[in-house]
Amino acid sequence: MDPIVLLDNLWVMIGFILVILMQGGFILLEAGSTRMKNAGHIAGKTIFTLGISSLVFWAVGYGFIYGNDVGGIIGLSNFFYGDASTADGLTPAVDFIFQLAFAAIALTIAFGGFAERAKLAAYVVFAILFSAIVYPIVAHWIWGGGWISGLGKQDFAGSTVVHLTGAMGALAATILLKPRIGKYNKDGSVNNLPGHNQVFTALGVLLLWVGWFGFNGASTFGVADGFFGYVSMNTQLAAAAGAFAALLIAWAVLGKADVPSMLNGALAGLVAITASCAFVAPWASVVIGAIGGMLCFFSVRFFEKRNIDDPIFALSVHGMAGAWGTISTGFFATPQLAEMNGGRAGLFYGGGLTQLGVQIISVVACGLFAFIASYILLLITKSIIGGLRVSEEEEIMGLDMSEHGAYGYPENVQPTLDNSSERTGA
Repeated sequence: MDPIVLLDNLWVMIGFILVILMQGGFILLEAGSTRMKNAGHIAGKTIFTLGISSLVFWAVGYGFIYGNDVGGIIGLSNFFYGDASTADGLTPAVDFIFQLAFAAIALTIAFGGFAERAKLAAYVVFAILFSAIVYPIVAHWIWGGGWISGLGKQDFAGSTVVHLTGAMGALAATILLKPRIGKYNKDGSVNNLPGHNQVFTALGVLLLWVGWFGFNGASTFGVADGFFGYVSMNTQLAAAAGAFAALLIAWAVLGKADVPSMLNGALAGLVAITASCAFVAPWASVVIGAIGGMLCFFSVRFFEKRNIDDPIFALSVHGMAGAWGTISTGFFATPQLAEMNGGRAGLFYGGGLTQLGVQIISVVACGLFAFIASYILLLITKSIIGGLRVSEEEEIMGLDMSEHGAYGYPENVQPTLDNSSERTGA
């Protein structure tokens, strides 16, 4: 095999590892953003749902995405994937496992809407249904040769496919599960339910930030022309701009330099640039990331005021920023990069409204489908397991104990034995 081809395969495999390690970032982000009594549950459910999504993707997900197209809606071949060929190019197995990592991330985003109140059984059933139906259909439409790809859609690494899809699943969950106990008062005012470890949250954001260079950079599927460096540069600039812009807007509005707002801004910048990182100039990456960060700040407050309790801020970070990032490509795509990577130039580069219209159509169509399908599948899940939400007593106790029988921080929650009794022989 040609050395460059070997390097291409190695680079995509490294990308897979980086994207899978983003699950560690989600564990720290979600556990740190929620209360101590649920930390072990959050960490554990992330691991077992990664396992479930991997098995479902292998069995049917990949086939529904990349199988033989049926009417532009779904693929129908390559189930129970097992192609061991080593053709002179990206090997099928390397491509498969890289795509698997993206499917798992979308599911993890959707589960942000379940935090601190959903039954463990709800995670299990919905993980299977979402991984088999919702994500594959959207991914087929855009990446697998479906009807949206035929329009010339630009979504390089998944602002819509991964982030918006996951966020719409989270929205359906937050609506059906209803707010956590204590989040809202009878008069509708909002109570802050702060997470237990801001350091965990910050470290989780950093891990996700690093993983994004695999997410976006390895989506070039090669190293020969070095284009992954350009994609990574745009990714870094957007994340930096998102963090800085969110910090400034929070400082201006709240009078304090709010750390969670800044952290969410960094992630929003990363989500926003995911669609456009291969299509826009560096200056546009800064603008896209900054708008993503500011949009996230206001979006969090918008949802809170509407009694939508989103503990991990999935709707704002992944939903609003994902939609903006996808649409932004229709404004900022340059003619040269559009020619290299597909689609057309954006409005600001003389491309007119055509590409912008395609981007908007894709956001609306995929967002609506992901929300409606997730809502229906959650209703099915509810009927199968007899309710999505734990009892009031179990929620107050915490999901670590009620769902698993052990605390994530046992030494901080359970009473310790008094060793003095041993010393006295009592």
